[in-house]
Amino acid sequence: MKKYGIDEKGKYRLSDTVSHLGKIDFMSPEDYAKADLPGNNKDRKGKVYHIYCTAIPIGTALAQTFNEELLESIAKNIVGEEMDLLGTQVWLAPALNIHRNILCGRNFEYFSEDPLISGKMAAAITRGIQSQKNRAATIKHFACNNQEMNRKNNNSILSERAMREIYLKGFQIAIKEGKPIALMTSYNLINGVHASQRKDLIVDVIRSEWGFNGLIMSDWYESEFNPNRVSIHPPQMASHNIKAGNDLQMWGRIKDYDVVMKALKDGEITRDDLLETASRVYDTIELLTK
Repeated sequence: MKKYGIDEKGKYRLSDTVSHLGKIDFMSPEDYAKADLPGNNKDRKGKVYHIYCTAIPIGTALAQTFNEELLESIAKNIVGEEMDLLGTQVWLAPALNIHRNILCGRNFEYFSEDPLISGKMAAAITRGIQSQKNRAATIKHFACNNQEMNRKNNNSILSERAMREIYLKGFQIAIKEGKPIALMTSYNLINGVHASQRKDLIVDVIRSEWGFNGLIMSDWYESEFNPNRVSIHPPQMASHNIKAGNDLQMWGRIKDYDVVMKALKDGEITRDDLLETASRVYDTIELLTK
């Protein structure tokens, strides 16, 4: 939300685009019409306020300082304070995927081709953000998401040794030293299975080996119901995400809900699976609202 309005009814949303509104199909038509969404507020005539934030250096430039104290201070005193001013509680960053090719479109927000530097920098930023009350960092994109072209359907094929020593090591360091409240999985497949559905990574590695007990969410807008999806690989499914220990489907559609309910009925997932993931969502909300 780059701008908002305030009138006699209070604060309301405005936007330069409504491109994402069609994705919110979890509401009934009546609720959708009443919701505080940009398209529904076009007739409100209050005073318009614009939102600005500080443009800090890109992740690669920050990492080149090799200065954890500096990154922690930037995250605390610039990003964390501005989150407080803007009423934002969960920051979808830092991203610490590994630089593999200079043409990767998101290299600027990643730190390095080195997992040690990446993990240390991400941990420092996480500590800075979360030193502010009721603020959370989300380390991402877990894991092996190192290209922008076809990243939603790319199948990253690699050995366990390469995965452990290069692509997971930074996340391990960030979790151990930064203690992030949230983690986001990636779109891509890893050796034929979507990262969001890799129970061996989410439960066995992240939670059991590394001791992470926070919220794990999927990346945005991706499931079998994405109308633009074209791939030789099977899609992500909300029920498979839950079975693998992924707590939150972003954004969930009503069709994703139907898939989950059918999987529950068919015995593919259990009520305990749902309670476990729902409890972590609840615990995160409670943690950030104390």
